[in-house]
Amino acid sequence: MERINLGEADGLPPVDWAEVVEKLDAGSMPLPDAANARTTWLSTVNDDGSPHVTAVGALWMDGAFWFQTGAGTRKGHNVARDPRCSVAVSVRDADVVIEGDAMRVTEPGALARIAKAWADNGWPAEPDESGPGITAPFNAPSQGPPPWNVYRIEPRSAIVVSATEPGGLTRFLF
Repeated sequence: MERINLGEADGLPPVDWAEVVEKLDAGSMPLPDAANARTTWLSTVNDDGSPHVTAVGALWMDGAFWFQTGAGTRKGHNVARDPRCSVAVSVRDADVVIEGDAMRVTEPGALARIAKAWADNGWPAEPDESGPGITAPFNAPSQGPPPWNVYRIEPRSAIVVSATEPGGLTRFLF
């Protein structure tokens, strides 16, 4: 992993990636009175090259972000055509943007593990018996009917902005 301190010119120390992963692994949320919110944002590439940004119920697990979507959604069409995307989330005392490729997950064991993780976090997802996706009693109406496809985004790069003194701005290349 290469670490580039983007805040060096301002005298800021580099961010420690291990501390960021620890917060992601713990599902660390911003402080209740923090200016940042706990929304996870997914950015995909539209047909014309413009960005499409939408809130998603993504989870960090096994060193990657996981999200689900219906095959007929814009993000579903976008990642099927061009897997490049980014995920942005705020954790305790930091904002994190991870870039990578969305890879569809169809392996039954992996689908069962991520469905259980979503269920453990309050959304009663489970593997779909009819094929390589997941289902649940409810989802955002814009997702269309189940089953929903599951995608994994392994970080290719990340930018972290630290909100604690003395601050920090660091890019990581994996």
